[in-house]
Amino acid sequence: MIRNIALSAAATVTLVVTGVSAFATETTVHIEDVTFPYEGPFGTFDRNQLQRGLQVYTEVCSACHGLKFVPIRTLADEGGPQLPEDQVRAYAAGLSVNDEASNPKLIDPATGSARALIPSDNFPANYTTGAPDLSLMAKARAGFHGPYGLGLSQLFRGMGGPEYIHAILTGYTGEEKEEAGSVFYENHAFSTGWIKMPPPLSDDQVTYADGTAATVDQMSMDVSAFLMWTAEPHMMERKETGFKAVFFLIIFASLLYLTNKRIWAKVKGKKIS
Repeated sequence: MIRNIALSAAATVTLVVTGVSAFATETTVHIEDVTFPYEGPFGTFDRNQLQRGLQVYTEVCSACHGLKFVPIRTLADEGGPQLPEDQVRAYAAGLSVNDEASNPKLIDPATGSARALIPSDNFPANYTTGAPDLSLMAKARAGFHGPYGLGLSQLFRGMGGPEYIHAILTGYTGEEKEEAGSVFYENHAFSTGWIKMPPPLSDDQVTYADGTAATVDQMSMDVSAFLMWTAEPHMMERKETGFKAVFFLIIFASLLYLTNKRIWAKVKGKKIS
């Protein structure tokens, strides 16, 4: 009995630390599969979508979340947002530094305060609210699994990390409650049904330069795709390498088959009397 009480207490502590209602029970949720342009063996990142996702992250998500593992210079890389280099430099200089205390490289020796960021720096971390870093979030979460088998489901649908992020951002019902001095918001996509993060998005919260309507669903799709890119910036290169490898193996296997057939033709063609 004492052991059960200890386990229950440990579970409660874990739930409180992760921002989940300590009195909620974990339930199985259904994450809706949505279509992203990069999915499947022939999919590629949509540059315009990545740029819109970057805008949503910058204007909304960066207030609480960081991208400390993502170099700013990669915003100009092919296969990503592909911003012009002058825009990357301007973007880096405009970022707010939130982690100068833990990163001495960001301190200007002349002034003793945080210096302006440059493209060779990483996106700043953000520890102000205790929110998780989003650099690898699309790979750290999985909206759906399997069946594993040959991996065809994962090949065409992925593991559902971006779908999970999209579902969380669009899963709020508008209901809220207070427990232990904290406010929790009802969210159908979260494991317990209640999450401590308030709804971050609302319609027309940002203004897209390309004229795309900034609905909650659209912004959720864009920032989810952007976070998939931050987690897998070399996805397109990996796919290209995979195609080359498969093509080489097909040619190599064909040559081996023809060589084997030619070498053993005389032997296999003899008739045993």
